[in-house]
Amino acid sequence: MGHNATLLSATLGQEGLVRKALLVLGGTAVIALAAQTSVPMIPVPMTLQTLAILAVGFTFGSRLGAATLLAYLAEGAMGLPVFANGMNGLAFAGPTAGFLLGFVFMAWAAGWAAERGIARGVIGTTLSALVISALLYIPGLAWPMAVAGTFGLDAGWAGQGVGFYWTHFVAPFLIGDAVKAVLAALIVTGAWAALAARKAD
Repeated sequence: MGHNATLLSATLGQEGLVRKALLVLGGTAVIALAAQTSVPMIPVPMTLQTLAILAVGFTFGSRLGAATLLAYLAEGAMGLPVFANGMNGLAFAGPTAGFLLGFVFMAWAAGWAAERGIARGVIGTTLSALVISALLYIPGLAWPMAVAGTFGLDAGWAGQGVGFYWTHFVAPFLIGDAVKAVLAALIVTGAWAALAARKAD
């Protein structure tokens, strides 16, 4: 299979518009379900939302992955409780709005890495997932640190110092991010291995 093939194109070939729409809807459903799934961890419980987003990106590719996340955000904006803790569009005015918007980049970047053969094998896919997960903190922290205030949001989480954001927005989630990066790599490379075994039979 060529280096620019994604798992989706390797299994389904060039999918039509209707199939793409169904894949996007299916992808948003998986992400919404993962957002409500919490796994006990120290120091904070881990939701599986970003794991699902990485898997969608690595599997669907950059364009379809980003389209899936745009559809996911649109579902939340329409009032569907698809975000973590059953939140909907109200989350766009909350402290995690930057992360929500960053999810589009996250899926696109995972797809981009897969299309270019960077995310191949457990190590390459894990490293890609770790870097992409780290980059998610850029929009995630930009929103509460600087952007939210320009929109007139005067909340306890807006415009605080760096230490506040490290303590509440970054440090508690680093272990979970690493675990999810490895899990995403194992899921995607496992699917590639299963596809290769099926083609070999």
